This record gives sequence, structure tokens and C-alpha cells, in this order.
Amino acid sequence: MSTEASSKAAAGGDRSRGDDLQCRGRGGDRAEEMRGAAAKQDGGVLPVVGDDAGVVVVEPCVIAVDDSSIDRALVTALLRRSNYRVTAVDSGKRALEILGSEPNVSMIITDYWMPEMTGYDLLKKVKESSELKQIPVVIMSSENVPTRISRCMEEGAEDFLLKPVRPSDISRITTRMLH
Repeated sequence: MSTEASSKAAAGGDRSRGDDLQCRGRGGDRAEEMRGAAAKQDGGVLPVVGDDAGVVVVEPCVIAVDDSSIDRALVTALLRRSNYRVTAVDSGKRALEILGSEPNVSMIITDYWMPEMTGYDLLKKVKESSELKQIPVVIMSSENVPTRISRCMEEGAEDFLLKPVRPSDISRITTRMLH
């Protein structure tokens, strides 16, 4: 187990439920001061941290939603490899809870079929909310169903990915939406 994984395990983080809230920022008082300064300059849209040289760096945050722990882990790893902070959750309801208290979300990537609330239902709730509707939502599914894809795109999805998600998919959506 890596040092980072050991630290998170010791801290009690459970990624399957989304307790590893990476969108919250990190780094203590110095980073918090810098976050406040950058928020005044940039409108507070994204969390910031300082690097060793004291430079303010804006870090995009993505919420990854999938009831499959394997797919959730894959998407999370691909996004983190591309230097994005990720909060991974197992349900649309949990994603909405986080969105209700987290102002720094840059994108949501969600599975289509999940129990209780589908990715399509999550998409509709995000796009119906005046506070959330500007957040890009990407839907993913293992089933290539043209009517489903059309319905999601018409409802406001930014993209529709077929599983398994590939590094090129992540590169394409993050280049288009987060930069």
C-alpha cells in the first residue's frame, strides 16, 4: 500500500461513499489564505493551493459518480493521472449532497444506470438548478443506445462516453471543458 493510500486509510476515508472529499482543497492555513486571495481575484470558482515557490495554482475538481467500484476507481485514476482532484461517490444522491455544500466543482462525470437515481436524473437536477446548471455533466454507459445518448445530450449533457472509459476520452473531455 502506498504512503498516500495508507494515510487515507488511517484517516478513515471511504471512497466508495465519497468520504474522500478531494474537492474541498487542502493544505492548512497558508493554502487557505491563498484560496481567499484567489477567490477575490477569480470569483472563487476553483480551489487553489500554493506550490513550493509560493505560486497560486488553480486545481479543477471533478465529481465521479458510479455505483460500480471498479468503474469509479478507473475514472478516478484516469482523472487524477491528468492532475485533477476527484471526489468519487457511489450514487447520484450522494453527488447532490456534495454539490449542495461544495462550490468548487468543475465537472461531473456520471454513470447512466445506477440504483435510486440514474445519471440522467442527476443531469436533469443539475441543469434545473440555477446554482449548478453551469457545471458540465458527462454521462457514461456500457450500452451504446442512440436514443439514450440523444436524450442525455438534449437534456444538456456535455458528452456521452462508452465504457470502459479510456485515457483518450478523459483527455478529450478535460481539454474541452476544464481548460
